[in-house]
Amino acid sequence: MNLLITGGAGFIGSNLIHHIIDKPEIQLLVNLDCLTYAGHLENLAKVAKHPKYRFEKIDLRNKEAVLEVVKKHGITHVMHLAAESHVDRSITGPGDFIQTNIIGTFNLLEAVRGEWKDLSNKRFHHVSTDEVYGSLGATGLFTETTPYAPNSPYSASKASSDFLVRSYHHTYGLPVVTTNCSNNYGPYQFPEKLIPVIIQNLLARKSLPIYGDGMNVRDWLYVRDHAEALWTVLTRGQLGETYNVGGHNEWANIRIVELMCDLMDEMAPQLGGNSRKLITFVKDRPGHDRRYAIDATKIKDELGWVPAHRFEDGIRETIDWYLQNQDWVKTVLNAKKGA
Repeated sequence: MNLLITGGAGFIGSNLIHHIIDKPEIQLLVNLDCLTYAGHLENLAKVAKHPKYRFEKIDLRNKEAVLEVVKKHGITHVMHLAAESHVDRSITGPGDFIQTNIIGTFNLLEAVRGEWKDLSNKRFHHVSTDEVYGSLGATGLFTETTPYAPNSPYSASKASSDFLVRSYHHTYGLPVVTTNCSNNYGPYQFPEKLIPVIIQNLLARKSLPIYGDGMNVRDWLYVRDHAEALWTVLTRGQLGETYNVGGHNEWANIRIVELMCDLMDEMAPQLGGNSRKLITFVKDRPGHDRRYAIDATKIKDELGWVPAHRFEDGIRETIDWYLQNQDWVKTVLNAKKGA
C-alpha cells in the first residue's frame, strides 16, 4: 500500500497518521497538505523522520501538481481528508470552500482515474461530514440513506464532493468508499472550534461564548476513535458504500461547556474555580443547524467498529492534552497571525 493522505497536517489527518503509520500493510505514507492556517507540520513532529513518511506541500487546486504526486509515489490508496471545514468561515468567505472542497476533490479524482489503469488493490476513501444531511428535530438519527439537505456553504461544498466521488464510482468504476462523521474532538485541533476555544478561554479566564440558547446538539466523536474507523473502512469497507461514523455521544453545547468548566476547575485549581460564571450567550450564527446525530449501526454490524471512548473520558484526555501542550497552541496561533 502506497497511501496518500490529503490534509494530513490538519487535526484529523495528523491523528490518523499517528494512528496508522506503523501498520504493516503500508509501505509508503505520503502526506499532501498545503499548510493553511489549520495545517501544521508541528502536528507531525513525532513521525517526520519515520522511514515510511513523505510530505508534499501541494494545493489540491493545482491539478498538475496533484497528478505529479500520484505518479511519483505510485499511489495505490487515497484517504481524502483535505477540506476547508469551519462553518463560520464558510459563511463569511465561501469561495475557498468551493475551490478546495469541490474543485480540489475533482482534481484528485481525475489524477487517480488517469493513473489507476489496473483497479485491483486500489482504494479511494473520501472523508466527509454529517452536516451534509442538514438538521434533525428533537428525535431521529442520520442514516446512510438520509436525503442530503446542506444548510451552509461548507456543508453544501462537502455534499458536492460526496456526489462527485459517487459519480466516479458509478461512471468510471473507481473503487471508492465514503464516510460521513460526526463532530470530532481531541488533540491537535486548531483553536477555532468549540472545544479548544473553550479550553483556551478558560485558561485565560475569558468569557465562554455560546451561540443562541446553547441547546444545539451534536454527536461527538473522539478523533482517535475516528482514526480507527477510517482505517477499518479503507481496508474492509464495501466498494461504493457509505458508512456513517458517530460517537454515540449526543450533547448540547451548553452541557459540554458546563462539563468542561467543572473539569477545568478540578484539573487546574490554580485558575480559581467557579468557571461557569464565564459562560456568555451570544447571537446565534446564520443557518445554525439545531441537532445532528448519527446512526452508526451499519459500520458496527458490517465492519465491527464501535467507538472506544465515552465523551466524559475523551474530553478529560483532551483537556489534559491542551494543558500539557500550550507551547503547541502558541506556535499554531502565531503561525496563523503570520499567514
